[in-house]
Amino acid sequence: MKKVFLLQWLLLPVIIFSQNLDTPKVHILKNVLVTGFKTVRGIGHMPDFKDGIIYAGKKSEVILVDSLDANKAINNTRQILGRIPGLNIVETETGGFTANGIATRGLNPIQSIEMNTRQNGYNISADIYGYNEAYYLPPMEAIQRIEMVRGAAALQFGAQFGGLVNYVTKEAPANKPFEFYTSQTAGSYGLFNTFNSIAGNFKKLSYYVFVQYRYMNGYRPNSKQWQVSGFGKLRYLFSEKLNITAEYSLLRNTIQMPGGLTDSLFLVNPKISTRSRNWLKTPWNIVNLSVNYHPSKNTSISIKSTYLFGNRSLVWRNEDGGPAAQDTINHLTNTYSPREVGIENMKNITTEIRFSYQYQIAHQKATFSGGIRHSSAWFKRLGGGEGTTNSNFDLSIQGDWGYDLNFTTLNIAPFIENIFPVGNRLSIIPGFRFEYLNTTANGYKTSANIKQSVSEYRSRIFPLFGMGITYKTGNNTNVYGNISQAYRPIEYSQLEPFGITSRIDPNLKDSYGFNADLGYRGTIKNYFNFDVNLFYLAYNDRIGVLVQTDPNTGMEYSVRKNIANSVHKGIESYLEFNIVKYLNTQSKTGLSIFNSFAFIDARYTNGAFKGNRVEAAVKTINRTGLIFNNRHFSATFQINNIGDAYGDASNVKISSDPVAGYIPAYTVADLSMTYSIKKITLKTGINNLTNQSYFTRRTDEYPGPGIIPAIGRSFYFGFSAQL
Repeated sequence: MKKVFLLQWLLLPVIIFSQNLDTPKVHILKNVLVTGFKTVRGIGHMPDFKDGIIYAGKKSEVILVDSLDANKAINNTRQILGRIPGLNIVETETGGFTANGIATRGLNPIQSIEMNTRQNGYNISADIYGYNEAYYLPPMEAIQRIEMVRGAAALQFGAQFGGLVNYVTKEAPANKPFEFYTSQTAGSYGLFNTFNSIAGNFKKLSYYVFVQYRYMNGYRPNSKQWQVSGFGKLRYLFSEKLNITAEYSLLRNTIQMPGGLTDSLFLVNPKISTRSRNWLKTPWNIVNLSVNYHPSKNTSISIKSTYLFGNRSLVWRNEDGGPAAQDTINHLTNTYSPREVGIENMKNITTEIRFSYQYQIAHQKATFSGGIRHSSAWFKRLGGGEGTTNSNFDLSIQGDWGYDLNFTTLNIAPFIENIFPVGNRLSIIPGFRFEYLNTTANGYKTSANIKQSVSEYRSRIFPLFGMGITYKTGNNTNVYGNISQAYRPIEYSQLEPFGITSRIDPNLKDSYGFNADLGYRGTIKNYFNFDVNLFYLAYNDRIGVLVQTDPNTGMEYSVRKNIANSVHKGIESYLEFNIVKYLNTQSKTGLSIFNSFAFIDARYTNGAFKGNRVEAAVKTINRTGLIFNNRHFSATFQINNIGDAYGDASNVKISSDPVAGYIPAYTVADLSMTYSIKKITLKTGINNLTNQSYFTRRTDEYPGPGIIPAIGRSFYFGFSAQL
């Protein structure tokens, strides 16, 4: 990947005296364009301080998306984010979702519920506490870089145990009024993806707009999906000190869900579909207004205000009986059984104000960063409606809803953090966040054909403390460490779930704990990049799913409840070595090998399952790759070795309940290649080269319940052009 740096010579007078030395002549040199070649193609880390936010002492990663050879048309997560050590990925992109879920350190990866998911610095989930599921993600072809900060991000961004993932969109090109980019991709299982963007910079106004359309038949029958996503950004530069940015993001999609499988069905054929009448639709809208003001060189103020309004509608064959239940025509009525309908509407207004100031302490530069977050969320859930016997997407119902509930969440969170330098090498970074949370639930639910009114109110506070350190061992290396408190509140929307087969413990309570890191990272010249760290995560009153036996019927059933305390500890490492650059630092060709490795020991420390592994917690995640690149061609071959896991806290390997059971280890290989000449780029690749049959998720909810198989071998090819 090329990096272009524009050196602007503001004014360079060159005075050449004429022969009579009377008339001076002034020559102003033209702009000089210096082109460099990027040699490190892996991941880096955030600087100590950027855009008013303190990252010093925290475990962080930055991925430059354009430098990757990957299938970006379907957001192939293991190729794009897989180099982040310990990243656990649930691969459900053709099983009922368009976005794969992620988590680190043995946390729950389903729909990224343990992560603080953002785009350009603002939240894109409906409510990070009340409904923190990632349904919308921007297409990777629009992303410039991805930033991730582990658990210590709780102080700056919110109290999630998993930390922050921030997708930063591309910017308008400098000094260019118009630029057009198009990318067309086709592939296996009916994949067609078209991505088109325009961008430019005209005087004080810059803009970036994209539209993406994607269609897939899917890996399994009954799993076709289409989506349209769009984005527009306008930035006006009032002065060098003040700029205002307006953004709008949208998603429109319709997804057919093929259902979950039993273990026996998966072993027979992972492409089997047990459902043909399950559908999901998710329109999503996000409006953001950002103000950035720099009253002085060392002071910055930023305001990000976001309005999110979205919907999720679901019609599916009621999953009572699990994946073994047949969705067939009743011969007595000559029709299918009526489906179940659910509709959710969500709104969220969030404003985050940040202030930063850099000042001197004993001739050293200290940095203060603080702010406040205010969020109000409204959430309406309609469910249990008896739908039609049809097979198409039809949300009409017969009779009344089984439940009609309204939830609200109010969150106010001031926070402060400061970098205190101690000498030239050591910095200490204390921080504090105060969370106020107020939630309500109102409406009714039906039990045994009797409507029961619901009226709940809960208010609580969470003070969070943290401390970080960083010690510079060289110009490009440092030791970092931190310990930060975190929590995960239980909301009424979780007490009254949507599309789930597990029973819910009515006495659910908040989870709390802390994250700790100690690591060493840096670069050696232009050929070696490394980051190695130890971590310890304490997660108390963890909410999970376990299987129990009904004493009256003797039948097994799953229940969501506070299971016990858990401890997650281990090591994470990323190493990247450019062999060619080591032999010849001036070479314009690179041949690199990288390894992203994590060992995670996540176990319950008390209760009935003391010593058992935490559900979905993979013990070893090892990804190794080889990268070749020169000015025109690049290729990446990556092998993913992912360890085994369990579906529930009992660690049973075989169960009649679809959520419980063994999740075997698997190995998947991917190859991607890119060839560029001038403004044209050709791309191709093979995902899951050896056509491994595997799965990453057992679920007690849509799009299952049961096993959701991952995709087998697939091909893609395409081209892009920039004008």
